[in-house]
Amino acid sequence: MWLLNNMIFQVVLTIIAASVLVTIVRMTITRLVRRLVGGYEYAGRVVHRKQENQIDEQKRERTLIALFRTAASVLIWLITLIVVLWELRVNLAALLTGAGLIGVVVGLGAQNTIRDVLSGLFIIGENQYRVGDIVTFYIAGRDITGVVEDVTIRITRLRDTDGKLHIVRNGSPDVVANQTFGYANVNIDVDVALDTDIDKVQRVLNEVGVALSEDAEWKDSIVDPITFLRLDSFEGGTLSIKALGKVEPSMQWAVAGEFRRRLVKAFAKNHIAII
Repeated sequence: MWLLNNMIFQVVLTIIAASVLVTIVRMTITRLVRRLVGGYEYAGRVVHRKQENQIDEQKRERTLIALFRTAASVLIWLITLIVVLWELRVNLAALLTGAGLIGVVVGLGAQNTIRDVLSGLFIIGENQYRVGDIVTFYIAGRDITGVVEDVTIRITRLRDTDGKLHIVRNGSPDVVANQTFGYANVNIDVDVALDTDIDKVQRVLNEVGVALSEDAEWKDSIVDPITFLRLDSFEGGTLSIKALGKVEPSMQWAVAGEFRRRLVKAFAKNHIAII
């Protein structure tokens, strides 16, 4: 009876110690990652904390913190399980031998999982996308676009505009397009009547782009003003015009919407008809 009580006491003490250790390690990981991400090597140069890259750094922090916390917790609890089995006088040698045989069988059918894990390590190590990024996955001829809610070494959780949560294995996408990394482009197409004065269109469009970039509400979101880029085509009785600008990550849709709203008013004021 004494031996049994002593074993139970040791097991409980081990579990409590593991719980405390997990909490401490998770807090330490959070502090270390936030300190280290403040200046990291990228493309051969050190990037320090500035206003223009704080959003990217925060995304990277959340992604790395989630990954390292999960890995540390799994490792600690795995070691705890082994210690508990040893305290319960379980024959670990025989158990590990059996587990090894099972592992060989499972490993033969786990090739996809291994590919997913390796892909996850590359995704996180190469900083391909982070928690909070808006990305598009191209998988077997179809595409899925949404906000990255979580990245682990095996899966990525992606929330689309309809609110649906997509669980994507990291090894599944053929191509990944990150729409919010570093900066984004605002790509505007406008069709006007064939007999419209193209120089007038260019002048009005540029004026709207510059005015938007100088607006107090929008200037922090705009890197380069939206300006006339080229006359794309003239067919079917219309002139197709393309304008382009550069904005902060994830701001391209909001800026494009405001630019179009102002452009409609400016064209109406200058008697330019949009087709």
